[in-house]
Amino acid sequence: LSRIGDELYLEPTESGLSLRAVNSSRSAFASFLFAPLFFQLYEPGSAGPDTELFRCKVHMKSFLGIFRSLPSLEKSVGKCLILLKPRASRLVLQLHCKYGVTKTHNLAFQECERLQAVFDTQRCTSRLCAPARVLSEAVVHFPPTLAEVTLGTGPGGKISLRNYVEDEAEPSKTMVTELWLAEDEFQSVAVAPGSHITFCLKEFRVSPHPSPPALCQPLAPVHTPLCPQGLLSFAEASNQPLTIHFDEPGRPVIFTLDDTVLEVHLVLATLSDLESNSQSPSTNGVSHLPAPLDDFADDLESYMAAMETSEGGSEGPPSPTFPLHTP
Repeated sequence: LSRIGDELYLEPTESGLSLRAVNSSRSAFASFLFAPLFFQLYEPGSAGPDTELFRCKVHMKSFLGIFRSLPSLEKSVGKCLILLKPRASRLVLQLHCKYGVTKTHNLAFQECERLQAVFDTQRCTSRLCAPARVLSEAVVHFPPTLAEVTLGTGPGGKISLRNYVEDEAEPSKTMVTELWLAEDEFQSVAVAPGSHITFCLKEFRVSPHPSPPALCQPLAPVHTPLCPQGLLSFAEASNQPLTIHFDEPGRPVIFTLDDTVLEVHLVLATLSDLESNSQSPSTNGVSHLPAPLDDFADDLESYMAAMETSEGGSEGPPSPTFPLHTP
């Protein structure tokens, strides 16, 4: 989540503890929902019939600072207590260590609206499910400076990954890399014929390899600070299959991980086709090219919902984006 946004949104619900983040351009959104069974003890708090449970946001760096040096924490910390105190405007994290030592951290937070991207996986016409290892071995063949990649379908049920070229009609010096995956490499394939989407690769990539790879291993890219480990690394470490839900170009692509105690969503905006830019937005959070700067401030709700009332629309978001809403 720290690779997505600078703020961490916490929302305790009856379904579990939700952690969310969104980037500044509203083109990437991620959420982790930890079910009550994940915890030794989970109490979401009490809410009245006409009120909702309390939610807040904290600075990501402040939260991550508590859990730095994970190998050391795993050896010394027995359990962690997360306590939300609305009246004191504090998020308390207690680390219960060996020999009766307790480390208490008090983080200041801000009350906020619910952060949620507009998407529905059931409305997507295409779905792919594959082990994370298959996808991680595929994307490492692309150069580390590559921004967008195109995922498409081909004859015989094959799935292709190709670096995005903005104008293929004119001669270009850009190197084109294209990779084809057979249908039997996936656990399940249900895609519309001829479908394709283009999305940003940096939130999806794996982390750099810790040691020089052997000749039989795929070369891992060296990432910039904005391109560290992404969802693929997490899926591979947790040994969970990754499901990709997508639709027409311009609608968001949703990557999901489902477990008995954990539910993960990564929503990325996709590029729109030129011929579809003039069409009106439809379902599943269509993310067309943004309106001009003068119109954006007056039409903010068509692109996203306000996460806080203090946020304004002084700057237009880069293309593409997907809408956010506050239920």
